[in-house]
This record gives sequence, C-alpha cells and structure tokens, in this order.
Amino acid sequence: MTGPAPRQLPLPLAVAAEPRGPLLADSSNAAARAWLDDPARWPLGRLCLWGPEGVGKSHLLADMAEARGWRLLRGPGLPALPEPGPAVVDDADCAPEEPLFHLINANAARGAPLLLAGRAAPSRWPVALPDLASRLAATAAVAIEEPSEALLAALLARETAERQIRLPEATRAWLLRHLPREARAVRAAARRLDRLSLALGRPPTRALARAALSDLPGFEGMRRDASVAADRDASQAGPRLV
Repeated sequence: MTGPAPRQLPLPLAVAAEPRGPLLADSSNAAARAWLDDPARWPLGRLCLWGPEGVGKSHLLADMAEARGWRLLRGPGLPALPEPGPAVVDDADCAPEEPLFHLINANAARGAPLLLAGRAAPSRWPVALPDLASRLAATAAVAIEEPSEALLAALLARETAERQIRLPEATRAWLLRHLPREARAVRAAARRLDRLSLALGRPPTRALARAALSDLPGFEGMRRDASVAADRDASQAGPRLV
C-alpha cells in the first residue's frame, strides 16, 4: 500500500529579475507621460517625477533611459563627481547632496537634460545645502498619483495571464478589494499565487490566495474577512440580554 504522493514545495532558489512589462497608461500617470514625451519643454532642462512608493516612478525612469539612451543612475549610489550628460536619477531624494548638486550644475552648464524621481516634490526634500535647495525648488515637478481601480485590475489581469493563472472572477474581485493599492503589491500577489498553486497542485481559490498573501505587507484579506465573519455571527445570534 502506497502513501500519498509527496507534496511539491517551491525551493528558495535565486531567480533572475522578472522582465519589465510595458507601462499601462492610466489617469494617474497621464501628466507624467505627457511631460516625458517632450524633454525640450522642461524648464531649465530638468524634471522631477514624484509620488509614493509603488506608483511606477522607477518604471518610467527605466523606460526613459532605455528609449533615449540616457544613463540610469541611483541616488544613494551617486558618485562624488558624476559625469555630466543626459541622465535619469532614481531615488534622487536619497542622493548625497554634494554629488547631486554637482550633477545639476554640470548638466545645466552643458544643456543636458536631467530627470529625477523622489517620494516628494523636490522643493520639499530636506537638504542642508542652500544652493541645492534653490535648484531643487526651481525644478519642474509632476506628481504620479496612486493607480486607479481600472489600472490595478488591468495589471492583475496581465500578471496572471503571463503566468497562465486561471483566476476565478470571484477570487479576482476579492483580491482587488483587499490588496494594497500599489502596482508592486499586485505583482507580488500574482507571483505568490503562482508558486503556491504549483506547489499544492490546486487552482488559485480564495482560500489559497488568503494563505499565499497572509504576510504580504498591507494585505487586509485576513483581517477584513475575520471582521465580516464576526459581524455575521453576532447578527445571527440575536440581541443579548444585559
């Protein structure tokens, strides 16, 4: 007599970074896309995209660098004397002040465009150098808003389709209600669902989604479902005598 087949578990193997899909157009990034289409319009040749984490700033910067052949730099790793030239600087609000100041000045002197990104408008970055503060205050800035419901739904559909996940409509709607309103959370959810579904050999039901995402930062499915169940049980129990 043979026992049940051993359960397949996903191994913690290092995997290559997932390819960056095309940016989905949305009202939340429409203003940014319009500015990026025409760098010649940027006042002083500089532009800063700003907004909370997970709204697509890094995606837009990477696309811009790739499309135009500009250097892609990271703010925290900005060298002491960065070479001037067309560039994008992600997490520029975390860059050391002297190198950032040098890059802004050098690019302005040569008429080279510079695209920055940060979590707040550059005029609000907490910098100590007065000259850097004045240059950041003069930098044109465009906000990227939180993604719309339509964008999150389209992103979830794309991420699950790329992984060949057949997500029941009820589970899809439940996920969109409870996931954080961030594109990266949607991608992480699709990745986790795929791995656990393959490991257990089960379709991605709501129960499986709850198990896969229970420790995802910002995920509220466990708490909200428990709250709804408690309210339902209380209502079915009828009034209590006190």
